[in-house]
Amino acid sequence: MTQDEMKKAAGWAALEYVEAGSIVGVGTGSTVNHFIDALATMKGKIKGAVSSSVASTEKLKELGIEVFDCNDVAGLDVYVDGADEINGKNEMIKGGGAALTREKIVAAISDKFICIVDDTKQVDVLGAFPLPVEVIPMARSYVARELVKLGGDPAYRHGVTTDNGNVILDVHGMKITDAKELEDKINALPGVVTVGLFAHRGADVLLVGAPEGVKKFD
Repeated sequence: MTQDEMKKAAGWAALEYVEAGSIVGVGTGSTVNHFIDALATMKGKIKGAVSSSVASTEKLKELGIEVFDCNDVAGLDVYVDGADEINGKNEMIKGGGAALTREKIVAAISDKFICIVDDTKQVDVLGAFPLPVEVIPMARSYVARELVKLGGDPAYRHGVTTDNGNVILDVHGMKITDAKELEDKINALPGVVTVGLFAHRGADVLLVGAPEGVKKFD
């Protein structure tokens, strides 16, 4: 089974958590694209979706799924999204696709977070994947200096502007043993919009596409 086939298996497996008549939170990325394809098979049974990125919104609309603004819903039953890394506590690094802030907002209003990944994303310790931090442009240099003090090696992601008009710093060289504490420290820096650590709001269910099939962890 190829990596893309494992992503597809995880994406389609998440369909069992979607209830008829609901509005579904939809994340961003290659694994989520498979989930969107799956969701289209029951578009007549759901009200629609709330999307975490422009790219996902466009794909949902192309497939005939109505997209609601986050401000127009009181909450969501379920949010389905991927991760760049996830540990045994279902804490994640997200933001490789630069949609981390919107993803964190949609996760916050959802009762259940279903994380879908292939088995290359499972790690014992977070940090091998560079940790994304969304930053207001004028604060980029200041925040980078503060991230160095926290033990990281931040790099400006050139040519990338988030859907919110901000920039991304990717922090290399960190072994994240206390994800909640680091999430709090980085989020407290003036100029940081949010950090791509999903520790306080981790996944409720993890679906892993693997060569032997889909594994479930909760």
